[in-house]
Amino acid sequence: MRIQRARPGRISQRSARILRASARIASLGALSSESCHSSNARAEQCNLERISYGSEAAMTDVQRTSSSESGRTYQLDRLIGKGGFGEVYLATPTPQDGLPAQVCIKITERLSAWLREAYFAELLFREPRALRVFDRFVEVDSGRTRYCIALEYAVHGDLSVWLEKKGPQSERFVRREIAAILNALDILHRGQALHRDLTPFNVFVCEGEQLKLGDFGIAMHQRSARGVTADAFNMFNAPAEIAWGRVRRWQQRDDIYQVGLIVAMLLRGDITSPMSSRDVRRLPCSDHLKEVIYRCLGARGKRYEAAGELIAALRHRPKQPQLGRVVSLKGKRVSFTGFLTRPRSEAIAAAKKAGAIVQSKPGPSSDVLVRGRPNALQIAGDDGGTKLLEIRRLATRGHAVKVIGERQFWRLVESKAKPRKPTRRSKATSRA
Repeated sequence: MRIQRARPGRISQRSARILRASARIASLGALSSESCHSSNARAEQCNLERISYGSEAAMTDVQRTSSSESGRTYQLDRLIGKGGFGEVYLATPTPQDGLPAQVCIKITERLSAWLREAYFAELLFREPRALRVFDRFVEVDSGRTRYCIALEYAVHGDLSVWLEKKGPQSERFVRREIAAILNALDILHRGQALHRDLTPFNVFVCEGEQLKLGDFGIAMHQRSARGVTADAFNMFNAPAEIAWGRVRRWQQRDDIYQVGLIVAMLLRGDITSPMSSRDVRRLPCSDHLKEVIYRCLGARGKRYEAAGELIAALRHRPKQPQLGRVVSLKGKRVSFTGFLTRPRSEAIAAAKKAGAIVQSKPGPSSDVLVRGRPNALQIAGDDGGTKLLEIRRLATRGHAVKVIGERQFWRLVESKAKPRKPTRRSKATSRA
């Protein structure tokens, strides 16, 4: 049987469809070609010569490669992926010596990406939810240097291929698998490292349909909590503020943003539709998980700061805000949420007249939140409006905000506005 050779820049129609769809994932709109090529690193990420991992492809000229490190020979059976890193082959190791019958061989001519892959694979060697690396070696042929890595073969391909076949996943599955890969990400974050490329093409589905992290080609350590320069990332899965250049530092919370996107993709079974924080309310999951996803995708300063914080949020449901009691609104910073029985402008005027300082939304300086009837379109159910979510976030930071009902609010402001009656003097006092 004649084997057709793969041509550079040619991909299958299905893979091309997946790649075109990934451009719409983060709701970034139409990006100009100039923005895609603003730097060498971004140009590499905009390169669409990618065959989705798990799809069929033809062989190239390379048929066999040998490791000077382990002494094994790898027969390259077929090309299964191609991208910025290089090429990925399904291979058969000889001798097997405890390795699986088939492994993946990643071949590149870029030393920096190979070093990162080898280093972070060693760092996560004992982590069950990171793709295992069995061998790493360099091969020189006719003056051409090729850097190779032998790693675990994901039998179900990457997440994009698997979701196309399987469709939406249950919340139970999503919680279990995301918590598992977060353990691997937590090791990176506790070691002051950033993945920077958590996309459906770099999360792999292995035996037993277990999700595993892979592709650490642009992972990097940070020197401080300020993060690293955002000079290499997949702009279609990056936060909008980074993709558009408004923020130039990639931090651990930006890895969390990408995890939030993956959670939404799993629940919807779709990587093609745009996803923003406003779309969270329509996800088929519990209010608690909606709240977690919303915070992952929401304002940058309010995201979970690292994988460990996100793990804790998934494990522990936050306490629902209970109505409290306030003696006076004088000098208090007050904000409102929900539908009030009277116009909001009237409530604001009454609060100011009672000596309160009215804020448009709660923040670190807030004292009181007046809660009206909940909006049916809230992010995460009756107790999941954006202002209530912010109250709970502030509570985790040690800042408590009193939540009062509308009836108590009107009693407070009307009692303040009502003039006090003069007290009568007693007869004994008047006679004196």
